[in-house]
Amino acid sequence: MSKVRKQISPNTPTSAETRDLYTIKQKTGNLYESISVMTRRAAQINVTIREELHSKLEEFATHTDSLEEIHENKEQIEISKAYEKMPNASLLAIQEFMEDKIYYRKNTGNELFK
Repeated sequence: MSKVRKQISPNTPTSAETRDLYTIKQKTGNLYESISVMTRRAAQINVTIREELHSKLEEFATHTDSLEEIHENKEQIEISKAYEKMPNASLLAIQEFMEDKIYYRKNTGNELFK
């Protein structure tokens, strides 16, 4: 089982939901900082998912000389369908953020002057 699949909780939505901005803002004290944290985490999750999918699909890659030799593999199709059914990386990041599963450092605003 993949690392990302282990992180998916049963209450992770598979489609976009309306969220309370006040609740999101309370996590960091700043709405834009909260969104930035979720955006960065979504990018990390997306890279992980992409790497896992490509590594699994590389097992099926065959180098052929002609197009006639290419055929569809049922296992390859099932793997692709499983990844298509997974929640979007953004949805996973939002869920992790709301459940306090993301570690982030507070932005003090002094980073520009260092």
